[in-house]
Amino acid sequence: MKKALLLLTLSLGSLAPAWADLALATAKNCMSCHAVERKVLGPSFKDVAAKYRDSKGAADALAQKIMKGGAGVWGAVPMPANTQVSEAEARKLALWVLATP
Repeated sequence: MKKALLLLTLSLGSLAPAWADLALATAKNCMSCHAVERKVLGPSFKDVAAKYRDSKGAADALAQKIMKGGAGVWGAVPMPANTQVSEAEARKLALWVLATP
């Protein structure tokens, strides 16, 4: 019984990164323009992760882009600044996006 509970706990723990910050992304309106698996107005989080995952300083750069916005990387539609997102939240979101498989 203890072994089964341990395995269940470990399994659920490994799923946590997949949904842990989806709530934050939803609360901060990221999901209005993005989705995890498909392009909406902006690129999917999966595509962003694939593009930047191996880049040095990617988490910091994405956090800044989340807060200040950006343009020209993914097409003609600019990403507006997200003044409602704190630096800590932007960092958390950036790390979550980069972890998207």
